[in-house]
Amino acid sequence: MGLNIDEIAPDFDLPGVDGRHYSLKNLPAKAVAVIFSCNHCPYVHAYEDRMIEIQKQFGGPDFQILAVNSNDDKNYPEDSLAKMIERAKNQGFNFPYLRDETQEVARAYGAAKTPHVFLLDQDRQTRYIGAIDDNWEHPSKVRRRYLEQAIKAVLAGQKPPTSETFPIGCSIKWRR
Repeated sequence: MGLNIDEIAPDFDLPGVDGRHYSLKNLPAKAVAVIFSCNHCPYVHAYEDRMIEIQKQFGGPDFQILAVNSNDDKNYPEDSLAKMIERAKNQGFNFPYLRDETQEVARAYGAAKTPHVFLLDQDRQTRYIGAIDDNWEHPSKVRRRYLEQAIKAVLAGQKPPTSETFPIGCSIKWRR
């Protein structure tokens, strides 16, 4: 289950590390990247600087990244809201970092990995699902920038050249 390409993404109301609540309906951006993330995954760590750069490059009234941490923080205390606040500050996140305490958002989207990207257009239709790019380990060796290409296409009112890729990362830590 979860979202498929061209489906409308379910809205949510999630708390951010900045003390505010975020929902899709309250974002005016023409494109939103909902990226399931967390604090402890080495794949996420490898991508955090790229996420910051993508937000710098495209951010503003047209584009917004929303990073969502859905991991079980009872068995993985590193993913608690308090630790999220710390990480966002230490890493200099320039995008909202949200807590999905109930894991309902991750289940509704069909998120499986961290990071797992869902790019939505202005109507909140899903236009791209998958990985940020094709090389998590070595940013200098990236050949395909899936998310960046998809953002450019969506902002131009076009379909992305690639609509789905396999997300590479740690599994979401589900509650037992």
